[in-house]
Amino acid sequence: MATEIKVPALGESVTEATVAKWFKQVGDSVNADEPLVELETDKVTVEVPAPAAGTIQEITAEEGSDVEVGSILGLLGEGAGAAPAPKKEEPKKEEAPKAEEKPEPKAQPEPAKPAQPQESQAPAGQKANLDHPLAPAVRKLVEENNLDPAQIPASGKDGRLTKADVVNYMQGGAKPAAAPAAAAPASAMPSGPGREAAANEEKVKMSRLRRRIAERLKEAQNTAAMLTTFNEVDMTNLMALRNQYKDKFEKKHGVKLGFMSFFAKACIQALQEIPAVNAEISGDSIIYKNHYDIGIAVGTPQGLVVPVVKDCDKMGFAEIESTIGDFGKRARDGKLSMDEMSGGTFTISNGGVYGSLMSMPIINPPQSGILGMHKTQMRPMVMPDGKIEARPMMYLALSYDHRIIDGKEAVTFLVRVKECIEDPARLLFDV
Repeated sequence: MATEIKVPALGESVTEATVAKWFKQVGDSVNADEPLVELETDKVTVEVPAPAAGTIQEITAEEGSDVEVGSILGLLGEGAGAAPAPKKEEPKKEEAPKAEEKPEPKAQPEPAKPAQPQESQAPAGQKANLDHPLAPAVRKLVEENNLDPAQIPASGKDGRLTKADVVNYMQGGAKPAAAPAAAAPASAMPSGPGREAAANEEKVKMSRLRRRIAERLKEAQNTAAMLTTFNEVDMTNLMALRNQYKDKFEKKHGVKLGFMSFFAKACIQALQEIPAVNAEISGDSIIYKNHYDIGIAVGTPQGLVVPVVKDCDKMGFAEIESTIGDFGKRARDGKLSMDEMSGGTFTISNGGVYGSLMSMPIINPPQSGILGMHKTQMRPMVMPDGKIEARPMMYLALSYDHRIIDGKEAVTFLVRVKECIEDPARLLFDV
């Protein structure tokens, strides 16, 4: 009796996912709880384990397809992988004639050969397409139509195969028709949603995470009265304090002493003084939060994610640094849970790690504020005694929702953060 492989519960408010990758194929034997397939949601990636030991009998949701919670991804049969092996071949035998029938009306073997003179004109490009991994859209098109990528002339950069190359090949190798399209002026190119890629372009479907990021950022711009205020902070005293204690700190706590814990503590102290920055709008009401869950923006290959340090005000410096370090590693590996990504009251984004000198961060709805940190850079500063000294300076930016946060509150918040960083003893004595 076959066991159904279903989409598990994905977390609060998440009802859909995209099948990112199957780790096993039809006919493969698996052990109970062995990862079978990776699902991508708008927040995290989730691995679906095997509900029991057995053999993959059928895959009903292919890579790239959208699935809902509770829907069937595939079937798991009993026994070893050798038994269902014939079933693995049957679908391919049935599909192969269909794949061959499709090109016949459009391009029979004889008409397809005119493309070969072009292959001889650019043999290096054609050969190079085997040296580069195919893009997901290209690979899918090639596999669906049982094509040999080595036989398709490549026009992409460094001889890469593009989707347009495959489409042209399937339509009879009409490579010359692609040249005028590539040479057309930009104003004549189709634009907007749904535009097909030109011969020297590649069209790849946005990941679910990237689509969600785009939706939320646009939502913030459309709904919030967003404004940004700036200040600069002298990092001299904080850097000196860190250099003085970093070795002892790491030896005792097993984690490096960074700047993020100081900024998190400074923000919490400022949030306690200016509660509107820690609040959110709900209908025609304002919800003031008496807990401080600080989101830390982390860049990953898949996109920006914001894991949340819950009850950050109750943590010490070592616990904050350890939590942030763990979040960063697991975010890059796609191992964060839904709970770790939700419930933030305020966010910190450190663009300085990428070299950003100044930016205007976008708030993370339904939050009302976000602090942007930037690159620390030596600059000449006029000191109180009139002397000019080179000091390590950082620009800070606070983007806030002007609907509930007044300019005075926003500026006061940023000044409090600045004061705590320039005089770290304030964090110890809560002044």
